[in-house]
Amino acid sequence: MALQVFTAVTGAAWESELVGALDRQDHGVTVVRRCVDVADLLAAATTGTGQAALLSAELRRLDGAAVARLTAAGIAVVGLVEPGDSGATDRLRQLGVARVLPADAPPEEIAEALRAAVSGAPSSGHDVGDPRAALPVLGLPPEPATRPAGRGRVVAVWGPTGAPGRTTVAVGLADEAARLDVPTLLVDGDVYGGVVAQLLGLLDESPGIVAAARQATAGTLDAAGLARLAWAVTPQLRVLTGLTRADRWPELRPQGIGVLLEEARRLSALTVVDCGFSLEEDEELAFDTAAPRRNGATLTVLAAADEVICVSGADPVALQRTVRALAELRDVLPDVSPQVVVNQLRRGPVPGDARQEIASALRRFAGQEVRAFLPADRRATDAALAGGRTLAEVAAGSPLRTGLRTLAAELAGVPATTGRRSRRSG
Repeated sequence: MALQVFTAVTGAAWESELVGALDRQDHGVTVVRRCVDVADLLAAATTGTGQAALLSAELRRLDGAAVARLTAAGIAVVGLVEPGDSGATDRLRQLGVARVLPADAPPEEIAEALRAAVSGAPSSGHDVGDPRAALPVLGLPPEPATRPAGRGRVVAVWGPTGAPGRTTVAVGLADEAARLDVPTLLVDGDVYGGVVAQLLGLLDESPGIVAAARQATAGTLDAAGLARLAWAVTPQLRVLTGLTRADRWPELRPQGIGVLLEEARRLSALTVVDCGFSLEEDEELAFDTAAPRRNGATLTVLAAADEVICVSGADPVALQRTVRALAELRDVLPDVSPQVVVNQLRRGPVPGDARQEIASALRRFAGQEVRAFLPADRRATDAALAGGRTLAEVAAGSPLRTGLRTLAAELAGVPATTGRRSRRSG
């Protein structure tokens, strides 16, 4: 049976000739619809009559979100560019189109690329409206077998609802890694109420992550552009500020966040992302198309991260929430293996030896070992919050700061005793 293909290359001088060549000769490809724009193509994708889409880089309003929706609908995508246009090729690849050919390629080569795209298209096993449907396609070409030298690591700091101190841990890890001479980017990715800027005394009201995600979705973000959007807090630490209003969460689409993380790997040796707590899938909502999902950004970060740190509190209520959150994470992203960090450890809430009791409870009820315990130090955290400074700046000898420094060194793969004191540059 011939491969059913949609085309969306209107406006190109070679479009009619190419469609005619594909239809006239026996290439095993049939063009079932010639779409006039992205909206027409997305509507056609929902009909179930096609298996692949052939589109041009010049297609108006083409972005990464559209490519992700096509993939989620089971449509393999192949791009065509004007011969020699490397810029258009790079843009399509950033949008998530892995196979890109020059427009003057022979029809049989284009037909073969379409067949290869269909046979190699990932199947998510989820409905088009499920936020997990777009996770295998983060707007990037397939990963090479070996990573290029200099590719940075991404650490996601996540945890259950409540106040386990996710942001305090994320800020502390990023600051300590930077003080160990590791180029670090701190990203505020909390879609429910990011406060990284407030903790660091950054008064700018423009959310850097929104601008970066917008450029990523449009296929125009690069490492240099990401650097310009981030605050240079110290010589080794940049901060990409978060949403100034929680109702702006629709601007953080999963595909854009995936591209952002890839550029972050090119910009910094270590990227620390402060994530939102919720993994809800909003299954009571019924849509015919891939509607925006609030927690899609969080799921994308967790799926793409090299390491996921689950921050738990050290009292019975927080521990119960952690056990439930870990179970939910296993259900939604079974391939993610989080590391548990117990924060705010102190005497009182847990009788006996708190470390031993907490470790035993998490091992028994969640099947998780505790990677690190971070002691409660209210005086130091209050001083840091009041001054908009980091723990290292207001309480260099704090035991909490020592614990964060040790963990940061492990995550960055450097000795905890190296590095020099760094001062804010702006």
